Amino acid sequence: MGVKGYAWLAMLALTVIEPVWADEPSVDDAREALSKKDDDADSAKALEQVFQASEKSYTLLKKGERTLTYGFDYSLLRDTQIQTVRTGNNVFSVVAQSEAQHTFTNSFTFDYGVWDNLTFSMRLPLVAKYDTEREIDVYSLGDISASLRWQPWSSLRGKPVYTLYATLGLPTGTSPYDINNDKDLATGSGFYSVGGGLNVSYVVDPVVLFGSLGYTYNVPVSGIHQVRGGRELNKVDPGSAYNFSMGFAYALSYDVSLSTSYQMSYNDKPDYTFADASFEGTEQTSAIMNFSLGLRTSPDYIVNVNAGFGMTEDSPDVLLGLSMPLDIKGLKAQ
Repeated sequence: MGVKGYAWLAMLALTVIEPVWADEPSVDDAREALSKKDDDADSAKALEQVFQASEKSYTLLKKGERTLTYGFDYSLLRDTQIQTVRTGNNVFSVVAQSEAQHTFTNSFTFDYGVWDNLTFSMRLPLVAKYDTEREIDVYSLGDISASLRWQPWSSLRGKPVYTLYATLGLPTGTSPYDINNDKDLATGSGFYSVGGGLNVSYVVDPVVLFGSLGYTYNVPVSGIHQVRGGRELNKVDPGSAYNFSMGFAYALSYDVSLSTSYQMSYNDKPDYTFADASFEGTEQTSAIMNFSLGLRTSPDYIVNVNAGFGMTEDSPDVLLGLSMPLDIKGLKAQ
């Protein structure tokens, strides 16, 4: 029991023993009147709420709770693809092809509290992609993903919070191995993926520090039969991916919070098996700086706006995003 709890007990005892003093002011009454009540704004509590709203991977719901979140994301990726094309008589030529891909993603994320320390999530993305250099566009479902987040130990004030997670990616989007690369665009990865990792967050009022480590295994794809550069591609091993992130969120007030994060991902060299040969691709390293502004629009709603930029050639050049909770009647547990 805290200091405030003892103060309440002391006042109750005085009231019972000496009721004639109840109408007279005292120093204890003044001190209690000036102290913070349980329902007053608390910057640490507000910061945790905004942080959880902006960093979904750290959010755990109570058993039976359900939430639905809408997200809008935009990314711009400029790149130059170098391809070796067979022109006949085993003669090959190098072709450079410029790309400027604009990707707009509308996503819906459903979270369900299985237990107080276990949350299930599913994300459904709807993707629109444009290549302004080649004048190609596509509208399709993206890759659906599901995840489980488990908090093995209860949260204690002044102690870090650890959360373990597992993810499953489904190739529901348009596969890059089922299209004509010269005329079409892909909205998915084309392969299954399984991953896991650890998230850590620590509250130092008015700041939340956070970080994560993760590993993803990308399942090889076979039976492709796609022509690339005059060769028939039969199998692809995408390679495994390793990711790391860290950052902090800062509460400017009860209604406004800022967060900054650095995200880095490394992908092993992929292997491509053609009908007549095998090739090893190059590893990819993606690094992104992201900035987010959280705005509390009502006691139960927090809207997040984020902007970021890539720091390597394998990263998107520009990132913009928006997320907000959706209130659907009957969604919340009674």
